[in-house]
Amino acid sequence: MNVWPSPDAEPAVRAELAEGVRVRLLHAAHGDPRAAAELAAALTERQAAGLDPLPAEPLALTPTLLRVHRRDVRALPDDTRFLLLLAAADQYPIPTHAYARAVTAARLDTRPLDLAEAAGLAHATAQGIVFRDAWTRIAVYESASVDDRREAHRLLAGVLSGEGERPRRSWHRAAAALGPSRRLAAELRLAARVARAIGEPALASALAERAATLTPEPAERMPLLAQAAAEAWQSGDGDRARRLVAATDDDALGGLLALRAGNASEAFDALLTATVRHGHDQASDTAAHLLARATEAAIYTGDLRRCREAAAVADRLGILPPSTLGALAAAFEGRYDDARDVLEAAAGRCGPGGDPTLLIHSGIAALLLGDHTRAATATARAATSARARGESVTVPQAMEFRAYAEFWTGRPKAAEAAAVDALRQAYATGQDNGACHLQAALAMFAAVTGDEKVCRERAESARAYALERGLGLPAALAMFALAFLDLSTGRYAASAARLRALAGFGPGHGHRAIRHIATPLYVEAAVRTGDTRVARAAHADYDRWARTVRSADDLALSARGRALLATGEEGVEHYRTALDLHAGGTRDFERARTELLFGSALRRLRNRNEARDRLHSALEAFEHFGSPHCAAQSRAELRALGERAAETRDTEDLTTRLTAQQLMVARMAAEGATNREIAARLLLSPRTIDHHLRGVFARLGIRSRIELVRLLGEGSD
Repeated sequence: MNVWPSPDAEPAVRAELAEGVRVRLLHAAHGDPRAAAELAAALTERQAAGLDPLPAEPLALTPTLLRVHRRDVRALPDDTRFLLLLAAADQYPIPTHAYARAVTAARLDTRPLDLAEAAGLAHATAQGIVFRDAWTRIAVYESASVDDRREAHRLLAGVLSGEGERPRRSWHRAAAALGPSRRLAAELRLAARVARAIGEPALASALAERAATLTPEPAERMPLLAQAAAEAWQSGDGDRARRLVAATDDDALGGLLALRAGNASEAFDALLTATVRHGHDQASDTAAHLLARATEAAIYTGDLRRCREAAAVADRLGILPPSTLGALAAAFEGRYDDARDVLEAAAGRCGPGGDPTLLIHSGIAALLLGDHTRAATATARAATSARARGESVTVPQAMEFRAYAEFWTGRPKAAEAAAVDALRQAYATGQDNGACHLQAALAMFAAVTGDEKVCRERAESARAYALERGLGLPAALAMFALAFLDLSTGRYAASAARLRALAGFGPGHGHRAIRHIATPLYVEAAVRTGDTRVARAAHADYDRWARTVRSADDLALSARGRALLATGEEGVEHYRTALDLHAGGTRDFERARTELLFGSALRRLRNRNEARDRLHSALEAFEHFGSPHCAAQSRAELRALGERAAETRDTEDLTTRLTAQQLMVARMAAEGATNREIAARLLLSPRTIDHHLRGVFARLGIRSRIELVRLLGEGSD
């Protein structure tokens, strides 16, 4: 689509809009804040909350904007308008790149386009016509007569005869049709299959939907609409997929959409019902796929009972339990040996190419096994494969799990940037449940990097949404983030209380997996508050998992837990064991925390020299991670030893003084973005952006954006 970009501005729309709706609304309005405001005013309460999809015809809801554009278009001569119409039909909703060939074939005079350029509506380039904006192109098309539109599509279809152009030729032939046609509907069905095979799900969806419109057989329409919905979902058009599936009786697809944007418990019920139906029909591949999604829904809720129910259905239907999801279900039940075996098999399937969903599962398996390097490789390949196949809907999930791998292996700024990008894509593709999980992950990143305001804002947003939709996993992760923030800022009792509450939360509010990975944190908080009875039992279970999967990092954290629960010199040996194990792992941040705790223990035992070395090493790592609270704890311990540990002042790289979030805000501000524009891009409030900029100025010792531009410019030389 060739358009001049509209200003990057957040529309002044209704305050009660869900964040995902706000992002998709601006996209539906083609980036125009005026159109977005008009669209928002016309939404129902359910649409504003994200419970129902956005309207199918946004242009019908923006009369003020289109009235101006129509007037400008209608002031042009007929021959100019037809040339613009031909370009508009060539660009949207299916870009076909046939305009120049159609003009040549029809021997059209292009000189009338000078009038459009003089009016500021469009101009010609070697690549085709560039419209002033998307709404000008829309006004050109929808203000033309029906006969002129058909003629434009007929001309475009006539020149689309090259290799691979058949689906687009069929699209224009259908757009020029006078009415229902069995022959055209069959042609479109075939074209949709071709488009799917060449990795163009958006085109396949448009062709299938048009086939449903043109087929004279009512019985054939519903399967075509279901196909169109599935392809729309794969291409990242979540609102369109939800509108289309509502016109069908496809409970399987409805369950999948609910899994990504609705109530997880309802999604589980729909998907398991569909699994049983397809299993009885002997469609084993379909049943296995649906069972995997049902198990995923159960894991999202944190409901062990539902995991067992899915496992029972798999056994009854003779379906092999789905790889990583089956492993998580086994781990929930304490069958750690079974979980390890399945995870190791899944993690091994991370070679180049292949199905992106399977690659994501390989990455998840590798993360659970503590192999962060293999996890990063698998998830990077998953994102690449998804983009190559046109499966936009899969990219945010791949990026999310890659961000975890990046973060724990010492690249926090890259991890946070990837997660923010994934969050935006999750909202844009209608995956609000995935966005909730990313908000919780970003809250955790913010807790580690000491960004208390962002941590609380992200965590509160994630928990509020998760509790509405029964999503125990992100709800628990958000609570974990707040507990870590409390621990790193010395609020030990508050941290222990959050983690004890997390352990007691049931499905939809908590999650066994998060409770498990939070165990090392809970042990530390419990020791700080003198309440270790429950922590010892939790540590014993964590140690059993670590010994089963044999992950160097998990074994190191278990050894650290034993050190914390021990007394005197016994603890020292456990700390040494932990650091030896960390040397074979990849979680550099946890290694630094182990050194901090070890250094503190050595100081209390009056082993001053080794304590000093450990604490300096921890401080250096925390400064690299941009974790000011943990760095402050290291400095406090060094001061207790009589050491001076000055704040870092690396003049060669000023950005090391900023957290990952502050660095992103600083760079956008230096590029000239306003606070509101930065807030829209990072999906935070303008007030939080103002807080960040004040923090940036304080850390860098400056007072204005002009100085910020100069400093960041020098830092990039």
